[in-house]
Amino acid sequence: MKDFEKKIARLEQLAEKMREPDTTLEKSFVLFEEGVALARELKNELDELQGKVEILLNSLEDTNTGEGVRPTVKPFDTEGSGDEGSPL
Repeated sequence: MKDFEKKIARLEQLAEKMREPDTTLEKSFVLFEEGVALARELKNELDELQGKVEILLNSLEDTNTGEGVRPTVKPFDTEGSGDEGSPL
């Protein structure tokens, strides 16, 4: 989780740097590219965690109803990322 927090902190630094009046357009573009890459990585990590949470919740539901002992995997909405149903 520390890696995730470091990426969030870096994303905040990039945004602050881009807001500085003396940052050139070229430098802003480089910072923006780095920010987009970080945002993609963070989204992927969140999607993976969401999938794991859903597996755990499904497992809990199965335990409460007495239906089997293996967790079931249900696809989750990644809002157009094209990763629906991909294995963890």
